[in-house]
Amino acid sequence: IFQNHMLQLIALTAMEPPIDFSAESVRNEKVKVLRAMHTPGPKHVVRGQYGRGYIEGVEVPGYREELCFEPASTTETFVAARLFVDNWRWADTPFFVRTGKRLPRRETTIAIQFKRAPHPPFEDISGLRPNVLFVHIQPNEGVSLAIGAKVPGEGMQVRTVHMDFLYGGAFRSGLPDAYERLILDTMLGDSTLFTRADEIEEQWALVDAIAAAWKRERPSFPNYAAGTWGPDAAQELVEWHR
Repeated sequence: IFQNHMLQLIALTAMEPPIDFSAESVRNEKVKVLRAMHTPGPKHVVRGQYGRGYIEGVEVPGYREELCFEPASTTETFVAARLFVDNWRWADTPFFVRTGKRLPRRETTIAIQFKRAPHPPFEDISGLRPNVLFVHIQPNEGVSLAIGAKVPGEGMQVRTVHMDFLYGGAFRSGLPDAYERLILDTMLGDSTLFTRADEIEEQWALVDAIAAAWKRERPSFPNYAAGTWGPDAAQELVEWHR
């Protein structure tokens, strides 16, 4: 998941606008992003394996208790990382990624948090959160924007509100399944959404370096309960940056 899906999402988010929407132009820009990413240090990557916990109120076994798995397995079921794209546009901008099994719900979302204005015109914005653009990929495809809006009435109080667009609510026709789209593109000879060989090599160069560092120590598994958002260290990864 990390090598193909997560790095694909980073490439699509951080890529420069292609000169056109041909397959080669799009994939060229994605490769540039991956080549600009440097391997994160050990303190910037968190791995985990789930233990016994609860999903929607039902107790579920830990990974090592599942059928066909070894009782001392060190296979990862979770990874979070703090990555950087070392180019002109994204210098010093952290990209946080998180994926795992047995989390509270199945969801794929890209959240782009904007920096605060250097000199806000309002007196008290201590409780105002940064503006965030959410791209909801699944299960409910759409886009949301969290912005600050003035609360009606006297005084100048600003509060975070959400502007939402969902495909399911705006269009009567449903979106095609992901693999339906890919099968159709295969039949049409459109390779825009398919990964090119040099892109795969860049992805695995990053992942292999992380995996090699992991081999030097034995993990303390399990380190998060099923039904939670992963190890505490994953949340600390974000808090430490803040």
